[in-house]
Amino acid sequence: MRLGPDVILPDTVQVPRYDRAAQAAGIVHFGIGAFHRAHQAAYTDAAMNAGDRNWGIIGVSMRSGDVAARINPQAGLYTVTEQSAAGARTRLIGAVQRILVAPHDVPAIAAAIGSPAVHIVSFTITEKGYTQTADGTFPAFCAVLADGLERRQAAGLGGVTLICCDNLTAGGALLERLMEQYLARCRPALAAWFTEHCACPSAMVDRIVPAPTLSDQLIAPGLEDHGAVVTEPFGQWVIEDCFAGNRPRWEAGGAQLVADVRPYETAKLRMLNGAHSALSYLGLKYGHMFVHQAIGDPAIRLLIDTLMRQEAAPTIDAAAGQNLDAYADALLARFANPALNHRLVQIAMDGSHKVPQRWLETLAIRQQRGLESPALLTAIAAWIDHLRTGGAALNDPRAAELTKAVSGPSAAAQLFGPGGLVRSEWVPSSSEIATINYALA
Repeated sequence: MRLGPDVILPDTVQVPRYDRAAQAAGIVHFGIGAFHRAHQAAYTDAAMNAGDRNWGIIGVSMRSGDVAARINPQAGLYTVTEQSAAGARTRLIGAVQRILVAPHDVPAIAAAIGSPAVHIVSFTITEKGYTQTADGTFPAFCAVLADGLERRQAAGLGGVTLICCDNLTAGGALLERLMEQYLARCRPALAAWFTEHCACPSAMVDRIVPAPTLSDQLIAPGLEDHGAVVTEPFGQWVIEDCFAGNRPRWEAGGAQLVADVRPYETAKLRMLNGAHSALSYLGLKYGHMFVHQAIGDPAIRLLIDTLMRQEAAPTIDAAAGQNLDAYADALLARFANPALNHRLVQIAMDGSHKVPQRWLETLAIRQQRGLESPALLTAIAAWIDHLRTGGAALNDPRAAELTKAVSGPSAAAQLFGPGGLVRSEWVPSSSEIATINYALA
């Protein structure tokens, strides 16, 4: 049997406490993958459980109809299971109403954005989803978003709040700048209205969500959920308190509304994400498959601890009450969660988009201060080694040019010494320096 609105669930599954059929859709979300379903949609579900109304989500799949095919037949329902060494807890999420697929459903997507009930348009489209191509082509979402905003302008409606929920520093400013550039070039009559009526707050998101597996779909004997996601108990969402109109009370699910997101963004990028990328490349090199296996390797754990506490943390201007040492403790505990089979290859993908923010900003600050960074250099060496030897595990939009850059003779043919540390005599070759510069470009 497949999950649906008429299916009787086990008593152990927490179900929505609101009437789903009575809720209008107040959010359109681009990129409704596993992370959104375990994170922003769960926070929205918590807000409606706490009494908020009319914050249903219309999801938009940008590349394929796979998620729509999984969740639409279930009337938008799916489960989130939090797993830890202490056990598992499952919750039915009712916030998602339906999923549209671009480019097939462009008119319906534009109509949803143009609806008077919608106040939020949010995004989890990965870091590379906000970049223009070499020939200046804008991301596909810009056009359909502009279509919806034109409908609002023509109908005399207010603007919307656009929230970037990807791992980007100042993601709100990046999204705002991208849309302003697109409108100035392609929809000039909309540009001034957008600037005046819409808001683009930055946000920091954090929750480990491994890619779902077939076994995750069996949520009870004889009951399958084709949209099921498995995650950790921890979740964090820090949002700049700058909205164009109404918003859900996401605080009911634990979200933080702050004046300045930057200290939280920086800590996550340099400590959590930086450590994650280092774990992925070092772990794969030494034969591990999952994050908990890699952090369980004593040599790798020591390097990750050094990267977070001694190299990344001193470069961060923490907010009042933000304890970076306690944050590092919590991260190490989360990485070691044996109940989450978080695959290293999932983290290792798209390194050229991740390395600049996760490692190179920290490295540049430390170099300016005259400080050595052995853990960061080890991580960079592991990434370069992955480009050379990753094979089928190498998944990067710039794989061809990066592989070519490191394919020649290298002064660092043997990058690693005892314990996994970069050999003290290693100096990046010209091809390796070129690779790092590719990532910075």
